[in-house]
Amino acid sequence: MEIIRKRPGTAAAVAFLVGLFIGLVVLGWWLWPVEWTGAGPQDLTTANQELFVRTVAELYSFDGDSVKVMDALGGWGGDSVACQLAQTSADPAQRARLEAVAAIVNNQGCVGQAAPAAEAAGGGLGPTLLLLFLLLLLMAAILFVFNRRNALLRETQPGSSRYADAPKAAPLVTQEAEITAVPIARFRTNYARGHDTYDDSFSIENASGDFLGECGVGISEALGPDAPRSVTAFEVWLFDKNDIRTITKVIMSDHAFFDDALKAKLAPKGEPVLARAHETIVLETATLIINAEITEMDYGEATSLPPQSYFERFTIELSAWAKEGDFGDPDVQGRVDELMDY
Repeated sequence: MEIIRKRPGTAAAVAFLVGLFIGLVVLGWWLWPVEWTGAGPQDLTTANQELFVRTVAELYSFDGDSVKVMDALGGWGGDSVACQLAQTSADPAQRARLEAVAAIVNNQGCVGQAAPAAEAAGGGLGPTLLLLFLLLLLMAAILFVFNRRNALLRETQPGSSRYADAPKAAPLVTQEAEITAVPIARFRTNYARGHDTYDDSFSIENASGDFLGECGVGISEALGPDAPRSVTAFEVWLFDKNDIRTITKVIMSDHAFFDDALKAKLAPKGEPVLARAHETIVLETATLIINAEITEMDYGEATSLPPQSYFERFTIELSAWAKEGDFGDPDVQGRVDELMDY
């Protein structure tokens, strides 16, 4: 999915929260809720603890068995609960019974006892708060790892496109032949929506006026039959008199480049290139190199067409270089043989 590729950290956090909800709420609390077994008095609610302590005090007033009192109230703060109840009880007899069982547990009764029953019961919040804290730490660790990963990717791939399969521009200087430092010709062409016959071409000549070839830009594809045309792709081409091939690249809008059907339709016209502002597109023949830089581009907006599908304005600058070397006449027969073999 596109959002996973663009924002993996956010996608991981959302997936974690969804999984937590399904596991904790749906499975843990609804389908297979936890059933407590073997719980002690310390696991009871405050009201049930108070009821338990009153029952122990009532039983002790009848049988006077201090061992049972110690077993029932010792080790979990039962004496504190008894003292809290004794302090709030309006019945002197009940108060005496509660203080008696408290004295059996702590050997001092309720003198100096200040721990309320709520504190003993509140101990049950500890595991819950600890669990929430650990979950927050886990989420923070996941976000940190993904953000760090994205930062490292940006450092190791500077200037990389947000599109994984966006083509790269070729280098200005090739290994086969060096080119001059200053272009022998430079052309600038502008398109604005409504110019339905847009097709500019330029002659390439050296300083002596010798014809070397031609280059140009024109409309390659438009969306729909309506006028003015909604241009979704341009052709930039280079013809070299010493090379019978005409090199063509198709500059596509965002919509066209990622539409498989439209991209396949335009494939026979030339190599597809995603239109990006200030991107340099390189065309190279036997003796010429063209660097086509997109200096300005704006998409149009129409409710009847997909977003970023057609150009409102498009400006491209063509810089031509001649490769150094002694080039003879083009091998026309060799090219013909090559085509026939194909």
